[in-house]
Amino acid sequence: MKNFVCGCNQRGLSIKGVGRQDKQLNTYDWLADVPGGETMTDLVEVQFKNTRKDYYLNSNHLALSKGDVVAVEASPGHDIGTVTLTGALVALQMSKTHLKSDAGTKRIYRIARDSDMEKYAEAKALEHSTMIKSRQIAKNLELNMKIGDVEYQGDGSKAIFYYIADQRVDFRTLIKVLAEEFHVRIEMRQIGARQEAGRIGGIGPCGRELCCATWMKNFVTVSTSAARCQNVSLNPQKLAGQCAKLKCCLNYEVSTYMEAASRVPAKDIPLETADKVYYQVKTDVIAGLVCYSPDKSINSTELVTISVNRAFEIIEMNRQGNKPVALSEDGVDQGKPAIVDLAEQDSLTRFDKAKKNKHKNRNRHNRNRNRSFKPDAPQESTDQEN
Repeated sequence: MKNFVCGCNQRGLSIKGVGRQDKQLNTYDWLADVPGGETMTDLVEVQFKNTRKDYYLNSNHLALSKGDVVAVEASPGHDIGTVTLTGALVALQMSKTHLKSDAGTKRIYRIARDSDMEKYAEAKALEHSTMIKSRQIAKNLELNMKIGDVEYQGDGSKAIFYYIADQRVDFRTLIKVLAEEFHVRIEMRQIGARQEAGRIGGIGPCGRELCCATWMKNFVTVSTSAARCQNVSLNPQKLAGQCAKLKCCLNYEVSTYMEAASRVPAKDIPLETADKVYYQVKTDVIAGLVCYSPDKSINSTELVTISVNRAFEIIEMNRQGNKPVALSEDGVDQGKPAIVDLAEQDSLTRFDKAKKNKHKNRNRHNRNRNRSFKPDAPQESTDQEN
């Protein structure tokens, strides 16, 4: 494989594999620098509004690259999309989404012309107003559904309405009303809360863009057991994402935590010392630490934290009938350190006392000053004595 550089004469990412970053679900083409990779297949990945992608056949053998705007086959008419992937990686992406390589029956017509882009801009300008009107129509028909997004086809002949509904909705009447109102072909697509968040986008609590809006396309079921495995507090407000569902990132490190938890002693195995029996109350599987207490309470003042290796060593000693003097290796079990509340170190009225002392010192100073300037008592005349 040919060595590649990225601008600064150092090994790094291939420039060919990096595409435009103004589109969601960008894919780095790590096979872009493979010689002859572009001619391995005629399939091309094309992305439309937000997270909608599809695969098309480049039957005309156009010289396409990432970022090109093309006109593709649609039913009916044509649609306008952006090429996001070409070459050998397209087949791998299709297998990832469980699509067959020979299923690309739709074709790429041409690179979009100026007339195509004008129609495309006119159609896109109608999407927001159409969504607002369609929501009002669905409300008037008393349908239990929410229209989350509207996407017009590139030639303006069809509109896709993405909706969310908890139950089955009979929207046959809705389709008739929408067709009469907007004079286009109507297509209804039901999506979930996660798909809606991916289409809308946003910033997550981590400070980065939502995973569903940047790179994640296939959603995996997330359960509260993933949070329990990672010792995460089961607080719905903290576990829920912008879609009001459990965060997808809870599944990212579950396998690591499960592997680390398999190396920790079982919770129902107590540790016996010469004078006490200790029970496991808390574990830190990543750091390899186990916390034991003699009274099965995490709030105990005799909590002892030892390493996983030390815990297995004591379990083996107990199995052989031996009991160590203490759990820790140094033979001295230090209890839980006293909790120091920084707010209790200073009195809440300390400023008031200082203010009183200040006034008291000022009053004392004023009295001393008045006393020092007090006029002397009048002296009796000595002439009378004489």
